Amino acid sequence: MPTATVTSKGQVTVPSEVRKALGLRSGSRVHFVRTDSGAYELVPEIRSVTSLKGSIAHIGSAVTLEQMDEAVLAGSAKSLGR
Repeated sequence: MPTATVTSKGQVTVPSEVRKALGLRSGSRVHFVRTDSGAYELVPEIRSVTSLKGSIAHIGSAVTLEQMDEAVLAGSAKSLGR
C-alpha cells in the first residue's frame, strides 16, 4: 500500500503509483471528500472544456469562416513565396 508523510507545512507528496492511477500531473487539483464512515477520499478535479470559457480575453471583432479561410490561404501563399 502506497504511503506518504505529511511535512511540517502540511504538504504531502502523492506517490507515483497513486498519481498514475488517478491521472494526476503537476498542477492537477484534487478534492478531499469525506465519506459516510468519516474517512477521506482523494478525488481528482475534472473540469470540462466549457469551464475555460472567458479565460482568454478576446481582442478585436469576430471574423467569419470565409475570412479565416482567406487568411489561411494568404499566409500559406506568403510562406511559399507566391
